[in-house]
Amino acid sequence: MTRRELAHWARQPVEVVVGLAFPVMLLLMFTYLVGGGRGVDGDPTEFLVPGMLALTMAFGLESTMFAVTQDLNKGVIDRFRALPMVPGAVLVGRSAADMLQSVAALAVMTGVGHAVGWRWHNGAASALAAVGLLLLLRFAMLWVGIHLAMVAGRPELVAAVQILVWPIGFLSNVFATPASMPGWLGAVVEWNPMSATATAVRELFGNPGGATGSWAAEHAQLLAVLWPLAIIAVFFPLAVWRFARLSR
Repeated sequence: MTRRELAHWARQPVEVVVGLAFPVMLLLMFTYLVGGGRGVDGDPTEFLVPGMLALTMAFGLESTMFAVTQDLNKGVIDRFRALPMVPGAVLVGRSAADMLQSVAALAVMTGVGHAVGWRWHNGAASALAAVGLLLLLRFAMLWVGIHLAMVAGRPELVAAVQILVWPIGFLSNVFATPASMPGWLGAVVEWNPMSATATAVRELFGNPGGATGSWAAEHAQLLAVLWPLAIIAVFFPLAVWRFARLSR
């Protein structure tokens, strides 16, 4: 099942390239045109790039949703369910392929970030821990995407989810510090799961984080683990339950 998903990359290279290029364009736009990193003491680029890595992982649920809804509408998943195969192989194959794609996206974004001046400063072990937290966030959002795809049922409804994903993504500390926002908004932003991951990876990379001294900011690495685990605990069983009921 994983090979099947990866084979689509060779058959649809334009789709893969666009998926990898879109976050790169966002990074370049906020680095050179819009001006991310507002309210940061230090290099704004070193603040912005880790946040964009977290945003890329969260926005990956859109591609997951689109792929799953396409398979649902073409009857592919129904055919798989009729074959003598492990029922969970469809979901495992989907998740494995999406995680491999996320690794590729991280590699591309890291290379572009390095090209625009971003560096990490705390050694290889901390950098690998940061990558682990980013992939944990992606794994959690993957199951959100699989569940929502089976609820939506049609690729056209993915656009409706995108309308919600974008505000949630921007309601974080990816582009600006909570200290630069109104007090109530900054408090909401700090408790966004994406903010926890962005703050945690900044700490691990040794980049400026715009620390506010709040509990959420001081315990960002803990929250960067707890938030994804909580999301997985909710949406993984929901996705499995919804998948089991597809043919009923």
